[in-house]
Amino acid sequence: MLNNDVRPIIYYYNPNIFPQEEYLIRKNEITRYADKLGLTIIDGDYDHQSWREYVTGNVRDCYGLDAASQPERGVRCLECFKMRLLHSAMKCKELGLPTFTTTLASSRWKSLPQITEAGEWAAAQVGGVTFDARNWRKGGLQERRNQLLKENNFYNQLYCGCEFSQSS
Repeated sequence: MLNNDVRPIIYYYNPNIFPQEEYLIRKNEITRYADKLGLTIIDGDYDHQSWREYVTGNVRDCYGLDAASQPERGVRCLECFKMRLLHSAMKCKELGLPTFTTTLASSRWKSLPQITEAGEWAAAQVGGVTFDARNWRKGGLQERRNQLLKENNFYNQLYCGCEFSQSS
């Protein structure tokens, strides 16, 4: 982002990550990197139970499906993105920032159409903010991401984060 004239405020809101030890490893990694770059990081609350209730409830109520049986990139992921990006949009508005985006869009494992849908939905729910649906994989950005992973010796997680993705 910095190489593309974007100086972010990082809002770390990932109640989907399970178990909490995994959450803390990932939070420590982003905090270490933010400190190195002199970036502000805001820690959102870790409330895994509320995340789980939201996602499983929406998948059941909106789609008539069991969240645990959904594959990666299925409706469970869309609902997860909606919840997390809604919180990001609310934080963006609270801080008086006009635009928010997500590092989810840099992952080759995530569905860009789902991320865009969730981000635009979140912006519409909050009002007064816009979602930057930039494809953070194109124009050399995926290569830059991989370079940063190596240069900074980042922890490389083996699953998305939620307990559902551990077995996918």
